[in-house]
Amino acid sequence: MKINTTAKITPFLWFDTQAEEAAQFYTSVFEGGEILHVTRYTEVGPGPEGSAMTVVFEIGGVEFTALNGGPLFTFNESVSFVIHCDGQDEIDHFWNALSENGEVQQCGWLKDRFGLSWQVVPSNLGDFFDPNQPEKSAKVINALRGMVKLDLAALEAAADN
Repeated sequence: MKINTTAKITPFLWFDTQAEEAAQFYTSVFEGGEILHVTRYTEVGPGPEGSAMTVVFEIGGVEFTALNGGPLFTFNESVSFVIHCDGQDEIDHFWNALSENGEVQQCGWLKDRFGLSWQVVPSNLGDFFDPNQPEKSAKVINALRGMVKLDLAALEAAADN
């Protein structure tokens, strides 16, 4: 079992019953993603015997733990994960995969089919905002507001005009 015990923080995700399915999905979307360990419920429960209790997986170099904890808690937009993408092809890949059977939102935000929120953004997004050039920043913000999936060429054009 290759669990990273040196990380100070590990995102811990509460699912109803879909922890293993979600981990399999996320590891298929992110290149190099892998499931590291699955702990299964025994006859003691509280989940069905043999079903996943926790799933430890790694995506994007970050280790996550997914728990099948029941329907008590659900995800909401107050927490999201940002994916910093190198180019439009990568934006398209993550956007298309994660938004399938999910819910798209404005400005590069989406909810995947499990209800987890993601922001799919270009890694150079911060370069478009210059505190010394408020007009440039305003143009980029206006362009962003009109987008659902981010269009890198359109953002670059707004920053250059």
